[in-house]
Formats: sequence, structure tokens, C-alpha cells
Amino acid sequence: MWWRTFPLALCLTVCSVLPCLALEFSGRIGAETRGFLSSPLYAGQQDHDASLFSDIELYHEFDSGSSVIFEPFIRLDSADTQRSHWDIRELNFLYVGDAFEARIGVSKVFWGSCEFVHLVDVVNQTDLVEAPDGEEKLGQPMLQFSFIQDWGVVETFLLPYFREPTYIGSGGRLRPPLVVDPDAATYESGAEEYHLDVTLRYSHTLLDMDFGLYYFQGTSRQPLLSPIVKQGEMRLAPHYEQMSQFGLDLQYVLGGWLWKLETLHRSGQGRSFSACVGGFEYSFVGIFDSNMDLGLIGEYVFDDRPDDYATVYDNDVMFGLRLAMNDLASSKLLLGMVKDTRTSSLITTLEASRRLTDWCTLDVTAVLFTDIDSHDVVYGLRDDDFIKVEAVLYF
Repeated sequence: MWWRTFPLALCLTVCSVLPCLALEFSGRIGAETRGFLSSPLYAGQQDHDASLFSDIELYHEFDSGSSVIFEPFIRLDSADTQRSHWDIRELNFLYVGDAFEARIGVSKVFWGSCEFVHLVDVVNQTDLVEAPDGEEKLGQPMLQFSFIQDWGVVETFLLPYFREPTYIGSGGRLRPPLVVDPDAATYESGAEEYHLDVTLRYSHTLLDMDFGLYYFQGTSRQPLLSPIVKQGEMRLAPHYEQMSQFGLDLQYVLGGWLWKLETLHRSGQGRSFSACVGGFEYSFVGIFDSNMDLGLIGEYVFDDRPDDYATVYDNDVMFGLRLAMNDLASSKLLLGMVKDTRTSSLITTLEASRRLTDWCTLDVTAVLFTDIDSHDVVYGLRDDDFIKVEAVLYF
């Protein structure tokens, strides 16, 4: 089938064209180290790790407004062989016409409005070895058609190849008690990873409100994990089922308030279920007669899926503080707390960032797992409190 060789053919075609273009070259190179505050729970894990990563972007825009982009990513990790990986985040050509756009290649698409949980973000697969919180995504092969009118934007996505998520290996921290074995993956569809997934989305802006509605039909991005015995060891085998999903995301600006909502309804994975996350962000500008701005964030998430499809965020409240110093070094601080309303589980995250020079930043992140309940999905991470330090050079 044509889409089996499409990503490779596109990569070779674009790479042959790129040297002939007047390219814009940018990116970042970084070094990262993580220190874990407790001894590991599972054999083979380390008390700390270190890694190097690179994220480069090559971009060219033609006189017509059309453009081509190539963004490869690579990481080398000292502790987890699965975290040493590379990916093509983007490799695509965008054609711009009158009230019409078409994109072909590997791309990233983000949908969502909330801070802590992005329920409706369904197109790209999660790069779990990069960020277990789901913030980092793998590139997705796609054909995207966008029709732009005064009454809104209609987008159609054809996704000819399913990207399995990356999984943390036996030597990595922040993993479940059993290692996920991607080689044991199975699919509900006979076409397996070559099933053609389809998405249709409508988005629009009405006065101070932005919203989007979509329908997705295809392979579930969240597999069912089942224990198996392989080579004398217990592992988890992912099974990817077919699903259909309706989603809505919106945000509404009211003075200093920003109200947010994401909701979905999914069927095809056993019993149909719904999930919703909503909340607000309020900004205090120039606190204490200074240049600093303080943002307050509050959200609540509810998910009624069956126990077999356990999720970290099922009935949780989230609170955050975002402090922008507005100084020459662009110093920022973000405190986030996620509390399960039915158990004692609490996850706290502190992120700090500061620019050291015009081309170098220092980022520090601390994550604490407190009083994690034995029935909680993240119980296996109860001793994985860590501090991460990251130095990044931009060019």
C-alpha cells in the first residue's frame, strides 16, 4: 500500500530539495541531569541519569506563502536505552492558496486549552520517554486540508500510519512496575499500524471566545496494557483498539479571567465514557508595585472510564501559580499541584527558568509524589521524586 513507503519517500524528497533553498536555521542543544531523591524500587534502575539532546529546525518560505519545514530530534541518555532515541518531529510541505491550505508530511498538531490535562489532544502520539506528563509528542504522518472562511476553519486530517508511543525501559525511572514491551503490541484492526485514521475539526472565534469541535475515528492513542510472560519475565503488552471520539475545547476571556474547558466522549473501548476538564486562570499584573505578574490557575478533571482503562486524572483538582518576573533574564516560576479527591495522592511540580545569556537558558524542575495511594495509577512512582537541571543553548 502506498502509505507504507510514504514517510521514507517524503524524507528523501525533502532532504534532496532542502540544500537548494534559502533556509532559516534555528534550534537548540541541551544537557540534562536528573537526580532522584530515593533509591529505586525496581532492579536495574539508577539514582540519577544524564543526557544530551538536540532539536533543530530548517525552514523555508516561498514567495507564494507556501513553506517547507524539517525538524529532527535526538536524545542520548546514560541510564535508559529506550530514552536514547531520535524522531522526526516535523517534515512537511505546506501549500497556501486562497482560503485553502494543504499540508503533506510529518507534522505536529496541538488541540487544547487547559494547563494540566489536554484531554482533546488526539492526533499526535505521546513521547513518554521525554515527558511522562504527556507534553511531548511524536511526529505524525498526515495529509491535512484546511478551509478558511469568515465563519470558521474546517480541517480534515488523513492519518495513514499509526505511531506507537515510546515507553520507558527497564533501566529508566518513572515507569510502572512492569516494563511495557512494544514488540508484543497487537491491534484490533487487521491493518494494524497502517489503519487509515480520519479526523474532522471545526474551529472559530466569536468575540472573546475561541472554540473547536472535532470527530476522530481510528486507532486509540491509549492502549490497553495486559501482563504477559516473555523470556521468563513478566511484561506489559499494549493492545491498540479502534475508537471514535467527539471533542470540544474552548477558552473565554473576561477581563483578567481566562475560562477554559475541554470535554470528550469516546466509544469503541469497551463501555463508552466521557471526560471533562475545566477551570480558570486569573492574572495579577504588577504585583506589589513591581514589574512582576502573578497568574492563579485552578482546574478540575473528571473521567468516568472503566477501571481497565485507568487514567492518572480521573477525579482530581489542580492548582497552580505562574510568576513572570518580566526582567531582562525572562525569569519564570510555575508551581503546580494535582490532588486526587478520593485518595491522599498528591503530585507537586515546581518549574523555574532563567536566561543566562541571549543564547543560553537554565531550567530547573522538581517533582514530588506525596502519600500516593496503593490503588492509584501512579503508585509505582511513589519513590521517584526527582530534581532535573537542564542547560540549553539556542541558535
